[in-house]
Amino acid sequence: MKIISEQIPEEIEKYNLKIKQLEVGKSGKVGILDIELKENKELKTVITKQYSQVPLQIQRAIYPENSLPGMAYLYIISPSGGILQGDRYRTDITLKNNAISHITTQGATRIYSMNSNSASQIVNITLDENCYLEYIPDQIIPYQNSRYYQKVNLNIHDDATVIYSEILTPGRVAMKEIFDYDICYLRTYCKNQNNKFRCLENMKIEPKSQNLKTEGILGKFDIVGTVYILTKKEDVIKLESKISNNLEQFNDISIGTSILPNDSGIIVKILGNNTENIFEIIYKLVKIMRKEILGAEFTKIRKN
Repeated sequence: MKIISEQIPEEIEKYNLKIKQLEVGKSGKVGILDIELKENKELKTVITKQYSQVPLQIQRAIYPENSLPGMAYLYIISPSGGILQGDRYRTDITLKNNAISHITTQGATRIYSMNSNSASQIVNITLDENCYLEYIPDQIIPYQNSRYYQKVNLNIHDDATVIYSEILTPGRVAMKEIFDYDICYLRTYCKNQNNKFRCLENMKIEPKSQNLKTEGILGKFDIVGTVYILTKKEDVIKLESKISNNLEQFNDISIGTSILPNDSGIIVKILGNNTENIFEIIYKLVKIMRKEILGAEFTKIRKN
């Protein structure tokens, strides 16, 4: 199965020990979600293909935005409540025919403690010409002794727009599990419709063997947020300037923006100590982008 054949970095592979457990690839260990969205004749984005395998599922599309009545909001859900050792997740999201969508998760991605093996999640996002996607999942929370690898493949047409975010927390702070996981390896690879490289980023954190609180890594901060914005090349410089000028600076948050290679997009890095504050920055980014690209307003909606 493709979800298992994806190459795993050796830093993660070394944890995949042969200790008795529910085997990798068995029912309940492999979560699959495959969805396709298209705009229909009524200018409404609808799900045209859907396949899921527990523990990954998706709720039906809803349309809560008055300024964008055709935009589909989707919520990825998991009855398991978190990712366990040996879990292998794969999510494929494809937008075609001018589709516009906002996709998020029901809650945080919790990476449970592990005494053998590791967990991985592969996310493939493909956007055709003139499509628009906001993929804003909740934060990643690595529990004590967890090992997690995530690879996100952004296959984005040069004339499409994606806003993809991720937030990595230090762990279960309320349980005093702060940077007590073994490894969290996040990889993002971006290319266009012709497989032309757009950008690549690797973030590998091994807190038990690294001093993360030094300047140049996290410094005085515990939480890191990243937002990737891939859009039309001719709009990138103007958008980066608008974002930089409209992001309010806080004493307890550090924000930096950079233009990706060949003006293919924008990356925004956010460091802070409060997850809600970082989400407020991400929502501000989404609001700016939606206004600039779609000429519409963004309304943050409740999940409860």
